Formats: sequence, structure tokens, C-alpha cells
Amino acid sequence: MKVLITGGAGFIGGFLAKALAERGAEVHALDNLSRGRPDAFLRESQERHGVELLRLDLTDPMAAEQLPRNYDLIFHLAAILGVQNVLDRPYETLRDNVALLARAIELARRQRGLARFLFASTSEVYAGSLQHLEMPVPTPESFPLALTALEHPRTSYMLSKIYGEAMVLHSRLPFTILRPHNIYGPRMGLLHVIPQLLEKAHRADPGSEIEVFSVDHRRSFCYIDDAVAMMIVAAESPACRDQVLNLGCETPEIAIGDLARIVIAAVGKPLSIRPAPVTAGSPSRRAPSMAKMTALASVTARIPVEQGVGLTYAWYRDHVFGGLETEVAR
Repeated sequence: MKVLITGGAGFIGGFLAKALAERGAEVHALDNLSRGRPDAFLRESQERHGVELLRLDLTDPMAAEQLPRNYDLIFHLAAILGVQNVLDRPYETLRDNVALLARAIELARRQRGLARFLFASTSEVYAGSLQHLEMPVPTPESFPLALTALEHPRTSYMLSKIYGEAMVLHSRLPFTILRPHNIYGPRMGLLHVIPQLLEKAHRADPGSEIEVFSVDHRRSFCYIDDAVAMMIVAAESPACRDQVLNLGCETPEIAIGDLARIVIAAVGKPLSIRPAPVTAGSPSRRAPSMAKMTALASVTARIPVEQGVGLTYAWYRDHVFGGLETEVAR
């Protein structure tokens, strides 16, 4: 099997590339490296598992011309993302995310025997529904999507993904759309709640406090290994063709304050929590219904949050907080 992963040097893309290569696939990881660099993880994937890193910018109209036409699977993960990045660059988020997807679809259409085009959407597509409609949580994929205010910069990312889903639906490609929900693990950068809390706890003096925002907001979290396993099964399952699927864990829903306590336990210091204000624009609850994924792909998440946070802390302690990996996506 020959696989292309756009955004293949990123957090999810890197783990997906490694997992597919370990299964014997020929994997091309395409990335412009705008948010990172070829770190030890990528070097190991290249040297031990044969992942080929293609440094190309898919917004370049000529980039696709340099790629083969015999891919079996294309995972399109490349996008401008990250809350602060989106807030700082809303226009570019809209422009480039749509352009990246359009080029990926054009490339997919040129393939001689493509089995599936997989598009990574986002849980953010539900933000307007939570705000304006009586949206159930956990949320099924079938619930209607509503928009948040167009003038709000954060809407740009969600809108680019909703538009992207529509593009894929009408592309006439064999597709699966995935909506990731709070995927976490090693090498995910420092702008997400779990690594942020881990860094605060790691650097705090024993007996001190760490500041925790939105302590009563609730999320369900999915460890990267579970998310990648679901992505691969969804890509290979005939039942998942032409479907929109949530990607994540349905339960447990964990309050951010309780998540901070799990982080403190993983770090192993006597620390207390100082509640801070609610993060602007952050939904009070977010959890996906995984009934459809379970029914169609017969796969569920298995790694408990306590175990996943412990694994994540061990990596950040050894590679980031200790200074070995000096450049991570921020």
C-alpha cells in the first residue's frame, strides 16, 4: 500500500506515518515544515521505518506535479491550525486551508487507483451548534452545523473546515471525513491544555500553586495511539467510505480542574490549583458521540487518560522540559 499524508510532519501526521510504515505501507509524509523541523521522531521514522519526508508547500500550484499518481490512500491533514495562530491570521486561515484542500483534491483525482481520500476536519465545526442550538453532548455527526459570528477571528478555522467538508462531499472521490476531538500525546507542541498544564506542574516548586483556566469546562480526551488506530481502521473499512465520523473518546468527560489533578499526579509533586477565568471562546462542554465509529469500524479508544497523560509527561520531561528538543510547535 502506498500512502500520502499531507501535514505528515505534524503531531497526528507524524504518528500516523509511523504506524502505517510499521504495518508495511510505503509512506510519503508531505510537509512545508512551517511549524516545526525534522526532529528525532521524524528522523527515526525515516531511518527505521522508511517514511519518506517530502518538503513541499501544497499551496504552490506546481507542488502536486512533483508527486506520484499511484497512491492508494491520501490523508489530508495539512492546515493552518492552533487557536493563537488562527486568531492572529484569520484571513490566511480561510485562504490557505481552502487552497490546500483544493490542491489535495486535485491530486487525489489524478490518482490511478485511489481507494480513499481522508480529510481531517475538526470538532470546532460544532461550536456554532453548541452556541445557537440545543446540541446534545456527546454530539453525533448528524447534528446540524451552525456558524459562530463571522467577524470573530476564531470562526475562520471552523468555517474553513465546514467549507472543506462540503468540498469533499461534492468531490466525487471515495472519502472519509474525520472530526478529531481533543487528541493528545507526545510531540503535540505547547499550545494545548495538557502540555501547558504539564509544563506548569513540571516547573512549579513543590507546595506551590498552578493557575488553571476554565476549571469547570469539560472535555473528553483521546490519546494519539488510539486516534491513529481509529484513522487506519476507518481508512481500510468499506463501511466507512463516504461517511463523516467523529474521532476521539466519548467518555469520560473530564473537568479541566480534574485534568489538572491528573497532571499533578503524573508529575508527582505536591501542588494545588488556583482557578483562573474562563478562556474566551472556549465551549463549556465538548465530547463526541462515538456510536457511529464503533458501529461501522468496530474500534474504540482503550488508553485511560491517567495512562496517556503519564506517557505524555514522560516524553515532554525527557525531550522538551529538559531542553533536548529546543524547537517544538508553539
